[in-house]
Amino acid sequence: MFATKDWLKASWYAGRDMLRPVTGAPSAAERRVKQEVPVMVPIRALGPSYRERITQHLLQLEPADRYLRFGYAANDEQIRRYAEQLDFNRDEIFGIYNRRLELIAMAHLAFSEHPEHKDCAEFGVSVLKQARGRGFGARLFERAIMHARNEGVNMVFIHALSENTAMLKIARNAGATVRRDGSESEAYLQIPRASFDTRMAEMVEQQFAEVDYQIKKQAKQFWDFLANVQEVRSGVQDARHQSAE
Repeated sequence: MFATKDWLKASWYAGRDMLRPVTGAPSAAERRVKQEVPVMVPIRALGPSYRERITQHLLQLEPADRYLRFGYAANDEQIRRYAEQLDFNRDEIFGIYNRRLELIAMAHLAFSEHPEHKDCAEFGVSVLKQARGRGFGARLFERAIMHARNEGVNMVFIHALSENTAMLKIARNAGATVRRDGSESEAYLQIPRASFDTRMAEMVEQQFAEVDYQIKKQAKQFWDFLANVQEVRSGVQDARHQSAE
């Protein structure tokens, strides 16, 4: 988990690089700074209006991935039922979008309903096949842990199949204790209390994700508009050719 100053530093360097013209290879000092600055992944909190996008994301999971995510071979109807039962008032859903505004990775942080375990939460994550290998699962876990910490949670659980090595690796790398019981494993991570740094970091990341989403949305609208214009032009040209014949 990065400190607030690291997030702000990353944002500043990202903005500077976007405004700087490309004049050649970066210097050794610039390469060193880029290695030290964490790469910010825009992770957005999702509300009830995104339920259909969440459903479509989960339906895109291949059978093997569905099995690892839910612990059983979930069919389309079971996935739709899961999405319909998401409680956005109690739980928190986080998502990562690509440039086409497709939900390529998603995490579900489920808070305990039992009064005696209100300081506990469970984490689950799914990443589409084409978006693997970029560390999205780990980043979503960091984001969820930050939010859980700021909400007063001190224990996060991960229930996964023992063959889900990617998920268990994320948990172990974060310092979680993993216990295996045959085909299933249970990981739990104790987290410290919230601090001013963690609260500011979450605010900065949420704002960054919102700005990123709006930029992608405007860009998609622009390219969709150009595509429609090209389609109209193509239709007009075809009509002219037919008239000339």
